[in-house]
Amino acid sequence: MEFSTGLTSNPSEVVRLFTDVFAASEGKDEGAVIGAFVQDLIDNTPSEDLMVFTAHRDNQLLGCAIFSRVAFPQDTRCVFILSPMAVRTDSQKSGVGQALISYGLDRLRSSGADVALTYGDPGYYGKTGFGQISETTAQPPLTLSHPHGWLGQALDGQDLKPLKGPSRCVPALNNPSLW
Repeated sequence: MEFSTGLTSNPSEVVRLFTDVFAASEGKDEGAVIGAFVQDLIDNTPSEDLMVFTAHRDNQLLGCAIFSRVAFPQDTRCVFILSPMAVRTDSQKSGVGQALISYGLDRLRSSGADVALTYGDPGYYGKTGFGQISETTAQPPLTLSHPHGWLGQALDGQDLKPLKGPSRCVPALNNPSLW
């Protein structure tokens, strides 16, 4: 398996991956919503606020993890959120996702990011160092529909100290239906 940083030469391949994976697991409508979200992230997020990581085998896209900046104007730390993440249906449960997240976190760390957040299954994301956090540790940009899925980690290996003040996400993620 090979990992890459940045979009593939064909960004529509990434959009199609997310559309197909979410349609298979959550239904066609959800696949369309997530595909449109990924297209919006790619098209409208400044490059300094977006980090895309992909996994390939034999030139075939297996998975993609997208991190975007979350601004905490009252805090000096650099924060990114993992959202969304997808692994081809026929490659799931084979370690691709965990390896891809670990790769992405290593690249974030080496780029100077201080904190990684995500919003999802604590059992899954906990395998790569994410732990449940409260809204007082990191105030989410929008209201969480499932607060138990609010997760974070300090990228220096220390305990995550609370982030100061309210947060703001990139425009594509500023959609209440995603939270």
